[in-house]
Amino acid sequence: MRQLVTTEWLEKNINKVKILDATWCLPNSGRNAEDEFKKNHIKNSIFFDIDKNSSQNSSLPHMLPSSKEWENILSNLGINNSDHVIIYDNSNVFSSCRVWYTFIYFGHNTDLVSVLDGNFIKWLKENRAVSKEAAKIFKTNYEAEENLSMVINKDQVKKNILNKKFQLIDARSNERFLGLQPEPRQGLKSGHIEGSINLPFQLLLNEDRTLKKKEELVKIFNENKIDKNKDIAFTCGSGVTACILGLANSIISGKKPIIYDGSWSEYGLD
Repeated sequence: MRQLVTTEWLEKNINKVKILDATWCLPNSGRNAEDEFKKNHIKNSIFFDIDKNSSQNSSLPHMLPSSKEWENILSNLGINNSDHVIIYDNSNVFSSCRVWYTFIYFGHNTDLVSVLDGNFIKWLKENRAVSKEAAKIFKTNYEAEENLSMVINKDQVKKNILNKKFQLIDARSNERFLGLQPEPRQGLKSGHIEGSINLPFQLLLNEDRTLKKKEELVKIFNENKIDKNKDIAFTCGSGVTACILGLANSIISGKKPIIYDGSWSEYGLD
């Protein structure tokens, strides 16, 4: 897998890849990611709207679309199965990892989908090329193949409380996990899924928003009593930051991430 690329690498290869800006912000942030994209983005990039490019038939936020929907989304964005896709964001929740996960879930070659390490903030700090221009899109005929083993549902999560077949790791902050801070979405109780382990995603990031090196990630997983010999699935508020842990685990183990797609947005409704 080629999970990450550096800003230097992207600058050198900027005309050989497809670039997606997957900035997504929490509902209470007061930000509009698409408006920000129109004002400033990495040259040649295309805006990827996580909410619009997800299941439109679910009451839960940005659940995985169907294969057919995903094929239409990527075809309309001008992406081919053979393209190397680089995903970045300018978000506090590292939302590019969610789109990375979705590409792999729908069968894109794992060597041909990568997250930009350090994201847009690092790119800007290094004075690399930005633009207001929209990239030209030529419609393609993308084909998807779903990997159902990469997602779990509420029933599996509930059964796991008793049978403990896999470890469930929660990427939310410690305050939200312990129910000391209200959820950003109205109507959700506070707390966490019984038996789950808390690993706030921020612990995996350096100050410049790059991901920590593999050895450091291994140490953090070990310190948080995550058993690499057991199956591991990831959860969070709505399936976005869980994918940061999924990406880190993929760097550690080479395994494709398993995500509880509904996450606390579904479980916390009970």
